[in-house]
Amino acid sequence: MNGLFEYQDTLNSPIEAFSYDTTGNTFPVQSHWHYFMEIVLVTDGSIITTCNGCRYTMSANNIIIINPQTIHSFHKADNAYTKYLVLKFDLNKLSNTEGYLPKFNAIFSAAGKHPELPVLFSDTDFSDLSLPDLFQNCIRENDEKKYGYDAYIRYEISILLLQILRKWRECGFCPETNLISASDDEYNIHTILEYIDQHSDEAILVEELAAMCNMSYSHFARTFHRLYGQSCKQYIEFIRISKVENYLMFTNYDLNFISNETGFSDCSHLIRIFKRKHGITPKQFRMRYQ
Repeated sequence: MNGLFEYQDTLNSPIEAFSYDTTGNTFPVQSHWHYFMEIVLVTDGSIITTCNGCRYTMSANNIIIINPQTIHSFHKADNAYTKYLVLKFDLNKLSNTEGYLPKFNAIFSAAGKHPELPVLFSDTDFSDLSLPDLFQNCIRENDEKKYGYDAYIRYEISILLLQILRKWRECGFCPETNLISASDDEYNIHTILEYIDQHSDEAILVEELAAMCNMSYSHFARTFHRLYGQSCKQYIEFIRISKVENYLMFTNYDLNFISNETGFSDCSHLIRIFKRKHGITPKQFRMRYQ
């Protein structure tokens, strides 16, 4: 089974817009992450979306914001027909205004450090917008690729992002006072996440990761915790558990094989860590989701 990282062609395809349903596509969608922001609108049925371990039950006309580098997955909440619409895009390629508003990538990076901000909304939260029309317009433009389609899609996405920011401002988030300029250290740590994903089946020493980022251990540890709200060791464990979940849901491999492939010392170690996170054993988890 491959790593959790999902490659996105930011140069040639900085924006994706598509629909996904349970009749023509694979469900559930296994845990993965990427550098794009993703916004999902449910139009039929209901799904369970997991983002960095938090579970959200979404019904028709619910919308969720998935920040870049967030490990997420999608599951059916029941056996009914389910359909949702997706916008995925590189925040760095969106230009909002030349006025006082900071760049979208800086704003949403700052917002990501505030886990109390809501990411799940209903269409009634955006009374000025018709969310289904906005998503469908972007999907149609992306499919037909008429002259200027990319500018059209960016315009629609920018409107949606501004509405989200207005909702967050009502919650007390002020972009102008929360922005922190990204340093070279932060950039290096962001890129080290791919290395952790690719090598999570091996013994990973935090000291070696710090050296790869040209940082002292203490500075690396403090910066990592500030960026991701957990220690690097906890993040490595989280990546491993996420891969275990994928194995349990999408394969029939036994726990000895899975523990070896995901970096746990043995089967008992895997079961102990898994049960601490989920409250159930891997076997019970597999029975529930398969």
